[in-house]
Amino acid sequence: MFEPGSVVAEHITPVSEAQVQPNGVDLTAAAIYEQTEPGRIGTDGKTVGDRREIDADEGVFALAPGAYVLQYTETVHIPDGHVGFIYPRSSLMRNSCMLHTAVWDAGYEGKGEGLLEVHHEIEIEEDARVGQIVLADADHDDTYEGGYQGERIE
Repeated sequence: MFEPGSVVAEHITPVSEAQVQPNGVDLTAAAIYEQTEPGRIGTDGKTVGDRREIDADEGVFALAPGAYVLQYTETVHIPDGHVGFIYPRSSLMRNSCMLHTAVWDAGYEGKGEGLLEVHHEIEIEEDARVGQIVLADADHDDTYEGGYQGERIE
């Protein structure tokens, strides 16, 4: 079962009333990056490739078709007994863009990222709502303690 947006909002900071939806909470764009060097995923670890931050000219990211890494503004905390999923807002898809993310395990806390796939030129304002996080009930053995725990929490 999925939690209502009001419950999800208890685990997101900062959050405004406009971000709280019936079934989740909208996440906003803090920064957008383009990967410039290869990464590596092996059996003994991982390396994230170098990135170049896309400048937001007067608060607007002007993106050509391609793949980008989008950093969310909000700090997300996935509570015990839950798993998080992030879906793109329909306005992204209606503009030939897609937002992909992985499973967000119970216990994760941080300002995560998603893969923004752009198929046609688009402008995205800083702090624009781009995705929606939902929480589903989940049984789990442990909580997240991986390498991304606490990312970008100040």
